[in-house]
Amino acid sequence: MLTLIPGEATLEQLETLWRKDDAAQLDPRTAPAIATSAGRIAAAAAGEAAVYGVNTGFGKLASVRIATDDTATLQRNLILSHCCGVGEPLSECTTRLMMALKLLSLGRGASGVRPEIVALIESMLAQGVTPVVPEQGSVGASGDLAPLAHMAAVMIGAGEATFNDQRIPGADALAAAGLSPVTLGAKEGLALINGTQFSTALALVGFFRAMTCLRTAIVTGAMSTDAIMGSTAPTHPEIHSLRGHRGQIDVAAAMRELLEGSAIRESHLEGDARVQDPYCIRCQPQVTGAALDLLRFAGQTLITEANAVTDNPLVLSDGTIVSGGNFHAEPVAFAADQIALAVAEIGAIAQRRVALMVDPALSFGLPPFLTPQPGLNSGLMIAEVTTAALMSENKHLAAPCSVDSTPTSANQEDHVSMAAHGARRLGLMTRNLSVILGVEAICSAQGIEFRAPLNTSAPLARVIEALRVHVATMGTDRYLAPDLERAQALVEDGTLVTAAGLEIAP
Repeated sequence: MLTLIPGEATLEQLETLWRKDDAAQLDPRTAPAIATSAGRIAAAAAGEAAVYGVNTGFGKLASVRIATDDTATLQRNLILSHCCGVGEPLSECTTRLMMALKLLSLGRGASGVRPEIVALIESMLAQGVTPVVPEQGSVGASGDLAPLAHMAAVMIGAGEATFNDQRIPGADALAAAGLSPVTLGAKEGLALINGTQFSTALALVGFFRAMTCLRTAIVTGAMSTDAIMGSTAPTHPEIHSLRGHRGQIDVAAAMRELLEGSAIRESHLEGDARVQDPYCIRCQPQVTGAALDLLRFAGQTLITEANAVTDNPLVLSDGTIVSGGNFHAEPVAFAADQIALAVAEIGAIAQRRVALMVDPALSFGLPPFLTPQPGLNSGLMIAEVTTAALMSENKHLAAPCSVDSTPTSANQEDHVSMAAHGARRLGLMTRNLSVILGVEAICSAQGIEFRAPLNTSAPLARVIEALRVHVATMGTDRYLAPDLERAQALVEDGTLVTAAGLEIAP
């Protein structure tokens, strides 16, 4: 069970929660602020002044006053009417991350929900009641309304949830876990759905996956460098300190460490007729390092958003209840676009390394398509083609989503962020990149093995050993699709990075 301190949660905590499918609870010290803001909302609901979402309708209907006796009905109707999500369900681990982010937001004590609301989310996480949340339907402004409504629906005994690996009605899931639905009070339905937690959860997952891919790309890039007997001179530290970009410096240092002690490299330090390697080898620190800088910037945006209060209206420190626009997910949309750009470029340069290794005109003595009997065997010819297809697809998917907008809600919500699908597309993009890097690992390992009796460095030898547990050396042609799937899995779970002993901080 992870204890979250609102305003202080870290990327590492949230990644651990997501990867381990862990439960979460708020630090008990949040209780007084939560209770105080709930009391202020209760007082406003009983008062005469119009307060948006407390005793009024929503969106374009904000001018419609709601009687005190209808408060519970108003909030229940809000949740049910907003359950308009479509498409495939969000994965359970990502839904649970979204719920943890909602806890962080409510825990700041500015949303006006009662402690019972927080307690139910905590109990659902602890007992494994996970709402079924469709992936599509949010435009990323006025909150992720539809997806978060599907989460809230389970809390009021509606909707659907998974429990013990079964998809069942939400009320049944709560009952099976020994939990009871809540009756929503003033503003509580609005507080649950009027936030960016769906978009932010998806963007965070995209970030976590992208960082794993980037670390893997440093490893497979070093392997490719040794496979084609490339030069390590472009990793000289002074080259990178003269430019000054942190990511570039870090990637060059990591590559130097990975290639240190390679007998393959030592064998061609002198007498090599090549003066310079192609950019996909020589410029790895510059390209992958720039992607690292971009991912780090996006990560900081997302952890700020994860700790933010993003519903509306908010109970401020002086007791006033003020309407604003924190639900607008523009920062998340920008971060998602930045991650997409980094993912596309990591894949683009990695694909060129794959193409280099299978081309006998460029691979410095490796056999065509990395097969010992070219002609009779096609070797890794079409595996390279697959990487080209996925690279191209990621280029199209990297087109920015944040520059798009369309008016909704009768023009009341006339500019939206499109953060939700901007973040959602990162799942496909990082899966594509994982395949590209898996193929690079296969090709580079094959290339290094062709250099025997010369050996690669100790870290890269460990990577090849880890790969060979799941993907055998290619001799004659074989059915390759399962090998690509296994290599992809080794990228996604970080096995290759762990084998190399590489550490790159987010």
